Amino acid sequence: MATFGGQILTFGKEGFRRYNTKRAPGEATKRVQFGYQGKPYAIIPAALEAVVPDETANEAANGPGLDASQDAVDIVLDIMELEHECECADVARNAANYDNEHKVALVGVNRWRGASGDPTADIGVGKEAIRSSIGMRPNTAILSAAAFEAAKANPKIQDYLKHRGFNALTTQILASMWEIPNIYIGEAVVATGQDDDLGDVWGQDVILAFVAPPSGGNRRNRARPSYGYTYSMAGEPNVRQAYREENRQSWIHPVNNNRTPVLSGMVAGYLIQNAGAPAA
Repeated sequence: MATFGGQILTFGKEGFRRYNTKRAPGEATKRVQFGYQGKPYAIIPAALEAVVPDETANEAANGPGLDASQDAVDIVLDIMELEHECECADVARNAANYDNEHKVALVGVNRWRGASGDPTADIGVGKEAIRSSIGMRPNTAILSAAAFEAAKANPKIQDYLKHRGFNALTTQILASMWEIPNIYIGEAVVATGQDDDLGDVWGQDVILAFVAPPSGGNRRNRARPSYGYTYSMAGEPNVRQAYREENRQSWIHPVNNNRTPVLSGMVAGYLIQNAGAPAA
């Protein structure tokens, strides 16, 4: 992206209509236009600087032979990645972003740790909801760490594993069982509050989505239904030129990473809340 704002390119059902593409000799060719300007988005400028005191740099270089400046920049990049993942999870886990046909909140024994919990059936409902809305089944699923552990302990999943000779549940087994090629486990944790208590970024939830695959190189075809995108400024993350702060006897390493996640087609997604929560 070259600008910090604009409108999300949104698509309707133009790609699902039946068109008469036939033409008589000399007749004008029919035309179709895809996409319209949807809700506005804004990329809020984001930057963070790593401070490397001379004492730290000297000790690292003369002791274990480390590069304190490179380590500091790497930590800043890791912090920015965690921030971005938190932003993505906040958007994806917000039930208000989905219509009633594209979400479910599991309760009691119907949660995956409960006696009546049925992960495969819940996934099947979500897959059909997406297919009936965009004509394609989801190709991506994100399970929170808690939901993955609940799936491992689920009696129906355990029975599936036993009858097929598997010792443990893996993402590859889930991909085959659910016919969803890309299965990811949300392992990230984030520290919050005054005591820096750690909590799961993806909570107890599961998200199904159809994510438009790249159509050439790494470029995704924005004229196809897709769950969402990350709008990012070109050339970022950008590790900028370090500068000296003599008063602190330190080198300062600034990093910019301006981007924001947006949801472009919530009917291409399905939210299962509380899948990994206790059954009681």
